[in-house]
Amino acid sequence: MEASQGKLLSVLSRILVIQLVLAPGGCVQQEAARESPVELPAQFSGGGEARVAGVWWESFGSEELNRVVEDALRDNLDLRAAWQRLREAQAVADRASADLWPQLEATAGAEMRRPEFDGGDRLRLGLSADYELDLWGRIEARSEAERFRFEATRADYEAAGLSLTAEVARSWFQLTVIGQQLDLLQEQVSTNAKVLELLRNRFGSGQIRRVDVLRQEQLLEETRARLANEQARQQVVRHQLAVLLGRSAREPLPDRGQYLPELPPLPATGLPAELLQRRPDVRSAYAGLMAADRDLAAAVVNRYPRLSLRASLETLEDDATVLFDEWVRNLAASLVAPLIDGGRRRAENIRREALLEEQLMAYGQTLLAATAEVEDALVQEQRQQERLRHIEAQARLAGEAYNQLREEYINGMSPYLDVLTSLTDEQRLKRELLEARLSLYEFRIALYRALAGAVPQTLPETE
Repeated sequence: MEASQGKLLSVLSRILVIQLVLAPGGCVQQEAARESPVELPAQFSGGGEARVAGVWWESFGSEELNRVVEDALRDNLDLRAAWQRLREAQAVADRASADLWPQLEATAGAEMRRPEFDGGDRLRLGLSADYELDLWGRIEARSEAERFRFEATRADYEAAGLSLTAEVARSWFQLTVIGQQLDLLQEQVSTNAKVLELLRNRFGSGQIRRVDVLRQEQLLEETRARLANEQARQQVVRHQLAVLLGRSAREPLPDRGQYLPELPPLPATGLPAELLQRRPDVRSAYAGLMAADRDLAAAVVNRYPRLSLRASLETLEDDATVLFDEWVRNLAASLVAPLIDGGRRRAENIRREALLEEQLMAYGQTLLAATAEVEDALVQEQRQQERLRHIEAQARLAGEAYNQLREEYINGMSPYLDVLTSLTDEQRLKRELLEARLSLYEFRIALYRALAGAVPQTLPETE
C-alpha cells in the first residue's frame, strides 16, 4: 500500500510540473480596480440641512401615510416576487460556492442471480469523493461572480421597495388633492347655479340679454363635467393604491387625509460620492460590473489545465454478515488540458470582455442618471415654489377683479361677458392652485427617492 501511495505522489508531482508548463500565463489575477467611466461633480447645486432617513415618508408627519406605506411594504405582490428572486439568487450563489468543497457520495446495491451461480446474491456498499483542485481560481471566480449577482439582486429588491414607497405616497397625496378638488368643484357648481338663477330672473324682467343666460348655463355645464371627470379620477387612483397595497380594487381603503401635510424642510443632499453609496440602483450596477469581471476571470482560466482527484472506498460480499470485513480503496488523479477547441474558449473570452465593458458603460450611465435625478428634483421644487407664489397672486387678483366687475355689472357699468370671464379665471386658478401644490409634493417625493437608500422592509415569511 505504501508503494502505491508513493507512485501516486510521484505521478501527481509530474502532473503539477506539466500544469506549470502548459499554463499560458500563471494564476488568474484578482479583479482590477476600475476607474469610474464618468466624472461626477464635487457637490450638488443645492440642498437643505434635514437628514434623509430610510423611512423618508415619516418626514411628512402623517400617521395615515405611515400606516399605508407600512401596509404596502408588507403586502405588495411585486415586492414579494422580488423577495423570491432574492432567495433564488442566494441559492444560486450557495450552489456555486459548494463547488469549492469536495463532493462525497454514498452508494449501495444488491444483485440477485437466478439460477444461482458463482456465489449467488451480492451486496455492495461504497463511498466516493471527487474534488477539483482550484489552482487557477476558476471555481472561486465563478463563486464570486454569483455572489456579486446576489448582491445586485438584493440591491434590486431594495430599489423595488424604495419605488413602492414613492408610488404609495404619491397616490396618497393625489387622493388628498382630488378630494379637495371635488369639494371645490361642488362649491363652484353651487356658485354657478346661483348666478344662473339670478340671471334668469333679470332676463325675465327684461334687464339682460338671453345670451348672458346661455353663457352662464355653458359655464355651469362645464363645471359639472369637470366634477364628473374628477370623480372618475378619484376612483382610478383609489384602484391604483389598492393594487399597491396588495388588495383588490373593490376592497375599502383607509380614509384619506383632508389636507396636505406641511411640506418638510429641504433635505440635505450631501456629496455625490455619498449618494452613490446609498442608492440601491447604483450598488446593483456596481455589483453587476464586478460579476462580469469575475466571469471574465473564470473564462480566462478555463483555458488552463484542470486537476481533479477521486477517492473511493467500496466493499462487495455475498454474505451480509461479512460485508464490512474487506474494503477496496482507490485514489486517482486526472488532468485535463485543452489543446484544440476551434477557438471556442478564445471567443468566449472576447464575449466576456465585451460584456464587462458593457457593464462598465451601464454603471457609468447609472451614475449620471442618479446625480441628474437629484439635480432635476432640486430645480423642479425650486421653480415650483416660484410658480406656486405666482398662481396664488393670480388667484387673489382674479377674485378681486371678479368682485369689482360684478358690482359694476349690477350697477349697469360693465357687460356680463367681462364678469363671466373673470369668474371663469378665478375658478380655474383655484383648481390650478391645488394641482400646483400637488406637483410640489410630487417633486419632493422625487427628491427623497433620489437621495434615500434602502428602506426598512418587512420581509415575507418563508418556510
